[in-house]
Amino acid sequence: MEAIVNVTPDWGIGLENRLLVAIPEDLKRFRALTEGKTVILGRKTLQTFPGGKPLKNRRNLVLSSDFSFCPEGAEVLHGEAELFALLRTLNSDELCVIGGESVYRLLLPYCGRVRLTRTFCDLPADRFFPDLDRLPGWTQTWASEVQASGGTEYQFVDYVNQSPLPLQAAGRQ
Repeated sequence: MEAIVNVTPDWGIGLENRLLVAIPEDLKRFRALTEGKTVILGRKTLQTFPGGKPLKNRRNLVLSSDFSFCPEGAEVLHGEAELFALLRTLNSDELCVIGGESVYRLLLPYCGRVRLTRTFCDLPADRFFPDLDRLPGWTQTWASEVQASGGTEYQFVDYVNQSPLPLQAAGRQ
């Protein structure tokens, strides 16, 4: 399982239920990395998508405690135990965690890799991704050259978790 995220220098990922930046090249990379796979996200993240609709050409697993929330084209899971029970049945190489903050924090220990876009602009944020440079066991393994789009500089970076937790043990009491 891997996580895909765009962060600012202070690891910000969102403000008032919106992405901080939208870089066309990053969105193209996101699509290439997730198409044909299963994406795992929270309800608020889904509601930020165009029309609040699930991503096409992907299996959308949405974690939500709201039992009345049932968007067409997505599978809603109503708790961690239900989510982990399903994840244990799937090929972990096909799982992509795509946000938001609470979903990242829940699943990051089980991720073997993070595909990160580091956006070099200081923007206010109220949602953050864990600082992988300070988390034990996480190592940066690759970084692209710094690029620019519309005046915004960014860089693609990969991190690897030296000892991800096994999904088979996740969520069991």
